[in-house]
Amino acid sequence: MSRATRSSKASRYVAGLTVGTAAAYWLMMSPYSQTLGPFPYRGPADRRVVALTFDDGPNEPHTSQLADYLDHEGIQATFFQVGRAVQRYPEVTVRLASAGHVIGLHGHTHDFTRYLRRGTLAEDLEQGMAAFAQLGIRPALYRPPWLLRIPALLGLLQDYGLQAVSGEFCHPLEVAQPSPERIARLAVRVTRPGSIIIFHDGRDGKGGDRAATVDAVTLVVDRLRDKGYGFVTVDRLLGVPAYQDHSAMD
Repeated sequence: MSRATRSSKASRYVAGLTVGTAAAYWLMMSPYSQTLGPFPYRGPADRRVVALTFDDGPNEPHTSQLADYLDHEGIQATFFQVGRAVQRYPEVTVRLASAGHVIGLHGHTHDFTRYLRRGTLAEDLEQGMAAFAQLGIRPALYRPPWLLRIPALLGLLQDYGLQAVSGEFCHPLEVAQPSPERIARLAVRVTRPGSIIIFHDGRDGKGGDRAATVDAVTLVVDRLRDKGYGFVTVDRLLGVPAYQDHSAMD
């Protein structure tokens, strides 16, 4: 086999691998793919409202700083929380729920390998729901860590009474904490009526510095209000239940 032939085969292999990787990402991790079932990333566009959402917490002091600011501004947001972080800061989750913020499940371990197989995914859902049940909360909304979906996910969510929710990232590098201005500028640019915007108040349920996100949210709120936007929780935006029973929030 000539060098040119080997080079051509290698190029085709790399191209095929790239296409396959991109296809797998779109299928299983894109915010927008509906291939494996309903995965709403935006609500109706008939009102100039958006839903602010926060993943990977609770994470102190940043979750409480966000709560202080949102409460001061009269804004209710949706927090997709990690079970083990809830066990670390139960009082923060209780505070958020009592203030009218909506609490959703974002897995229990936030360990990537747990979300690749049906058995470990089911265990993770069970453990996450149990962590919230200790606080009298039964979420009806679920956002998969990394937005990762496998074919078994939607069936399992039905078993646990959960609705999958996607969204659009405020900034692709927000988890690396660029400046608040950079985060805010792009978040405002991607926002449309009915948007569900994803921020992170934690990192994989383990903590992490999220000061830039806290500051960015204040910029985003001011700029969106200047554009005539209001703020709602995900359940109100999508017209779905926030909880599997209402007693925990009464």
